[in-house]
Amino acid sequence: MGVEARIVLQAPSVETAAAAADEAFAEIERLEASFSDWRPDSELSQLSERAGSGPVPASADLFAILARAREISAATVGAFDVTVGPLVALWRTARRTRALPDPSELERARALVGWRLVELDAERRTVALAKPGMRLDLGGIGKGYACQRALEVLARLGCARALVQMGGDIVCGAAPRGSEGWEIEVGGTIRRVHDRAVATSGDAEQHVDIDGVRYSHVVDPRTGLGLTTRVVVTITAEDGATADALAKAFGLRPESAPELLARFPGVERWR
Repeated sequence: MGVEARIVLQAPSVETAAAAADEAFAEIERLEASFSDWRPDSELSQLSERAGSGPVPASADLFAILARAREISAATVGAFDVTVGPLVALWRTARRTRALPDPSELERARALVGWRLVELDAERRTVALAKPGMRLDLGGIGKGYACQRALEVLARLGCARALVQMGGDIVCGAAPRGSEGWEIEVGGTIRRVHDRAVATSGDAEQHVDIDGVRYSHVVDPRTGLGLTTRVVVTITAEDGATADALAKAFGLRPESAPELLARFPGVERWR
């Protein structure tokens, strides 16, 4: 995930706050070690290395996040897709070199992408990646999931009034004492939020210009390239993983926003 986490909380004592924060940060670090596509020793990287070799046992967290990712992929008709790893790898190189990937390389990578290529067995808790060369990327859902888990740790340790943030992902617990909610600024508007997640996706901070075209860091599975439309999307949902993933999906399919909203009760798009 590679993004520094921030925690704000209210607690009955300094000691409780410090202990709870330490446990919450440790939970984020544990999930980072499992979900990272940068670390060759992470559980996710090891799973990708075994693509095409059949079912692989998965930890409870990795299986849970892949199951939720699959549900969201199906509901968004592939707008959100964690199998984009081969395309992301090409695009990272393109951003660094400021040169578009070779079309033949893009085609080879696109042949390895497709959420239906991830086979989950809930009874055995295994994951199978159908094609050798597939690589998973949880960048569009991992931060929200980790924020949610950290918030759950804080609540269990007596700090339910808390907020956890990683980049554009924020998960809020119970409102601070004497307040209607945590204050979050979106597009110059202050909103008060409690017991919900908020995620923002766009190219305001991460983009590259190649041959006069501005490309976002968000990769479109249909083209294998970064988005060229200037769309900033903020989604609020009941949990962090859903908000994180849908912010990416809405950015990829802005024309389908009403249809997507209808498929996810309780989800709102802030303007």
